[in-house]
Amino acid sequence: MRLLVGMAAKKSTTKTKGKAKVKKVMHEYKHGELKSGSGKKVTSRKQAIAIGLNEARESGAKIPRKGASKSKSHTKTKAAGSHG
Repeated sequence: MRLLVGMAAKKSTTKTKGKAKVKKVMHEYKHGELKSGSGKKVTSRKQAIAIGLNEARESGAKIPRKGASKSKSHTKTKAAGSHG
């Protein structure tokens, strides 16, 4: 006989918080409602993603910066390649 254990309530992780924020911003961008800091309409997809990631970071989501994960491996390969 198996006992059913009550399922713990799923917590909102920072990853899902970030995804939700970017999803909302991309929805605004697709419908032409997204504006930049200067008040102009955003026309670039890359800019819309950057705005979404920035808002997610401000709301507390742990999203790494662009070059944070690459920097160590890049310097290692660059140093190894310079020996000639």
